[in-house]
Amino acid sequence: MAVKTTALSPAARFSSMPVGRTRQIMCLRSGVALLLAGLTLAGCQTQSTDVIRLDRAQGSEQNIASLSSVINSNPQDPEGYNVRGTAYGRAGEFRKAVDDFNRALQLNPRLYQAYANRALVYRNMGKPADAVNDYNAALQINPNYDVALIGRGNIYRQAGRINEAFSDFNRAIQLETTDGRAWHNRGLIYQIRGQHNQAIEDFSKAISLSPSSPEPYNGRGVSYLALNDDENAFADFNHAIDLDDKRAESWANQALVYERRGDMVKAFKSYNHAARLDPNYKPAQDGVARTRSASGNSGA
Repeated sequence: MAVKTTALSPAARFSSMPVGRTRQIMCLRSGVALLLAGLTLAGCQTQSTDVIRLDRAQGSEQNIASLSSVINSNPQDPEGYNVRGTAYGRAGEFRKAVDDFNRALQLNPRLYQAYANRALVYRNMGKPADAVNDYNAALQINPNYDVALIGRGNIYRQAGRINEAFSDFNRAIQLETTDGRAWHNRGLIYQIRGQHNQAIEDFSKAISLSPSSPEPYNGRGVSYLALNDDENAFADFNHAIDLDDKRAESWANQALVYERRGDMVKAFKSYNHAARLDPNYKPAQDGVARTRSASGNSGA
């Protein structure tokens, strides 16, 4: 039975905060904490865009048994191990996933998809150096592999290696990738550089490729705020909330617009909601502290 080579991409183009055994990896503050009207912009993307959204069904006994049967029927086929490793990765069984990718690469050292898959698992295990090494290996075999370019670029961006990250995202875009993460992450870099018009263009492209993902709406809203376009920013933050109302940064961004408008009651309510969703999210904490007394609230 033939097995199609599989790339272990995040479950969504812009995946949510990791759950289960997936390690939460906070991004570096991306330089988007701009001072606007004396207020700190709450628009930093605090989650990685390369986390695997866990799907326990992928690791179910029935699914793994089926994939193992394929391997047993053709144990020298590296793609069988690559596919089963992908299932283990999606299920959060990272050690088993790495073992399968190792075996796939023993059988075919030029299976660049397996290198990229293992890199993503390493990324979620909190091993960015190992992940970069694997992305490098994948790109040595296939320099045009957009998955590896975007994955490596995201690690570079979060490590503060902005120019290298920008180069990787640019290359993926030049290759006409359909993965909106390339535009989203390049947009974050444009924000760091204060190039907000370019950032808005990139976030808009990311939205066109992944309209159900809240991250690029938050990103675009941040740049609208930087350009003092509060109305478009407010619309983007509200839409991000409509798409996923469990994200603290979306509520804190909405609150910032209320605060800029002088509506401290609504600002406090949204900041407080953000802080309840993520008690460690500092823009929400700071917002609550700023607006509590002005809104007439003596406590949360």
